[in-house]
Amino acid sequence: MTVFSTEHVTEPLGSVTEPMIALVAQGAKRAVLNDRIFDYRTGQYLVVTVDLPLTSQITHATPAEPFVGFGLPLQPAIIAQLLVEAGPAVVRPHDGPGIATSDADDKLLDAVVRLLRLLDEPRDIPVLAPGVRREIHWRLLNGPQAALVRQIGLADSRTTLVTRAIQWIKTHYDEVIRIGDLADEVGMSVSSLNRHFRAVTAMSPLQYQKQLRLQKARIQLIAAPHDVATIGYAVGYDSPSQFSREYRRMFGAPPGQDAARLHTAAIVEE
Repeated sequence: MTVFSTEHVTEPLGSVTEPMIALVAQGAKRAVLNDRIFDYRTGQYLVVTVDLPLTSQITHATPAEPFVGFGLPLQPAIIAQLLVEAGPAVVRPHDGPGIATSDADDKLLDAVVRLLRLLDEPRDIPVLAPGVRREIHWRLLNGPQAALVRQIGLADSRTTLVTRAIQWIKTHYDEVIRIGDLADEVGMSVSSLNRHFRAVTAMSPLQYQKQLRLQKARIQLIAAPHDVATIGYAVGYDSPSQFSREYRRMFGAPPGQDAARLHTAAIVEE
């Protein structure tokens, strides 16, 4: 699990977020998927069920009221086991992307607090933590995002098939990707792949690859803001001008300028 706190509003930064629940204990946060915005604040959580290229930002934090957040990876094996043990259930199909926000009810909050309290008793963690993590998964499976979360544990679900495609793209993000090859890799037709991929990630496979490339480039540029061309080539671009043009379109500034600004902001905050 992860516990994060800051007294400052942060710059929007991109990363590929793996399946997880992110709960806000105090403050507010924003996650952006392509052109979709997900705001959540104290007492609310964000659930992500596939690897998604998100741009995240702490939107409310002050020295008097710092942002405090909790994160826990979601495990497909736990969800699959819970679905088997619980037996058949009538759940409305989830047709949206693999991300959503909701209010956390008292039962979910109680489980999260009990997991955190185990940090005060290290000897209890290996014995008790697995059961509490399992309970958190169960609470999610019985909460407002049940239809979304259960997709992680179903071997033949749309989410699982798209996850296979995403893993292949992540491995080959710096190469030229042919959609036909990707469809063959996951055992789907090209039309089905495009339809399901867009439904789960809110973008096409090639758009996903582009966002992955640019987010990886942005992270590298923070450490080396003057090495724009080399980093562009490293993430798969053949043309520095194309890299600069697409980077500016996504982040609002040329690579070198954006990286210098982020680097300065990181130093000031530190």
